[in-house]
Amino acid sequence: MCDVNAPRASGSAALRAVVHGRVQGVGFRDATVARARERGVSGWVRNGDDGTVQLHAEGPPAALDDLVAFLHDGPPGARVDSVDVEAARVEGHEQFAVRGVSAGVFVVQEHQATAHHYDLRLEVDGVMRSWAVPKGPSLDPGVKRLAVQVGDHEKGHNTFEGTLGDGGVIVWDRGTYEQGGRVPWPEALDRGHAVFALHGEKLRGGFALQRTGDGPKPQWLLIKRRDAEARPGSDIVAQRPESVVSGQTLDELIG
Repeated sequence: MCDVNAPRASGSAALRAVVHGRVQGVGFRDATVARARERGVSGWVRNGDDGTVQLHAEGPPAALDDLVAFLHDGPPGARVDSVDVEAARVEGHEQFAVRGVSAGVFVVQEHQATAHHYDLRLEVDGVMRSWAVPKGPSLDPGVKRLAVQVGDHEKGHNTFEGTLGDGGVIVWDRGTYEQGGRVPWPEALDRGHAVFALHGEKLRGGFALQRTGDGPKPQWLLIKRRDAEARPGSDIVAQRPESVVSGQTLDELIG
């Protein structure tokens, strides 16, 4: 068992659990969602490829204790052999759902072209959905960054780093991400509000994209969620200007 009373953000604790036994095909996920929502717990639950049920949960410690106790019993028809629980970071999920499924990769490329900007790309259905973020991402939840949606890119472009004419590109950050929210992707993007958790070298934790304007290049806001990875008052693009591939800054690359 983990100590869910460990230091936490915004009055919430968080844990991750893996439930072993005959726990798939018996309504375990739906029962866990119902129990979590009754207790005001947010996060996600999913079936693992190894036959387990896995979840991330965050909320008041007493509510998490109740949910863990439920996991040890499970719904009727389940047979729980063991439950592995460990403390986790609060990611700032809005509710509890059958979500949190690893969605693939993300990359942020710093790009000097006609105008300097950062390209945020999220893998969705095999392509990289892309947004140009003029000022770059922020880990400060109080900062809302303009993000202009641009055309999709192929995944092969994710690793590009080099000069382009008088400008250039560096891979400023990269990693994997999890889709969140009660609306499945890509429908969430189509509706104009999508939440997700990044697992990068610089950007971590929960984020949201909120569409504010339509048109050929829809405008969105990129917002850091208030979780354990939030850094109020920080400026991550100034503090960490280097490429995660070469260690060079964009200025060093283009001379």
